Amino acid sequence: MPSRLRRRTTPENPLAGLTEAQALGLQAVLAERRAATEWSWSFPVLLRDRCWLRLDRIPLRQLQTVLPPDAREEAPELMHYRRLLADGVNPLVAQQLCWHDFGMEDCQRALHDYWQSQECHHHGWTASRYRELVGAYRERFVRGVMSVPMLVLARTGSCESHQLHWISDSSS
Repeated sequence: MPSRLRRRTTPENPLAGLTEAQALGLQAVLAERRAATEWSWSFPVLLRDRCWLRLDRIPLRQLQTVLPPDAREEAPELMHYRRLLADGVNPLVAQQLCWHDFGMEDCQRALHDYWQSQECHHHGWTASRYRELVGAYRERFVRGVMSVPMLVLARTGSCESHQLHWISDSSS
């Protein structure tokens, strides 16, 4: 198989290619995080943009503003439809119930928006991935695992997903 078609089986080192200044900044972020004694929404999240060779640090509380998660999959109309299916309701009856409860236009809009969101505009950054990151961050803190999340951003125009890596002193 030609190398350009071959999929990478091992993840790339998320710290490869950092400048000296970025590596020093990363050490400062880790030292600050190590010194924390209680959970805080001020904890750092690292955003790495490989295209612009940037490594930005933002507080966790700003993550959903800086990198808005796509929540179209969680539209109430779609959630209700999925719940009905999980309860064993026939798909056609479930659709009709949703139309009755939410209106046909809103159901069609939610479905249309959902399918549009599948066209990789958000690089896999969904509301559930955002909640998983926050939950994992807090859980790691409670367990005493000293690490900081780094999101390696997908290249603009690609359909790849943003990659989440947990950076600790042993990573660097």
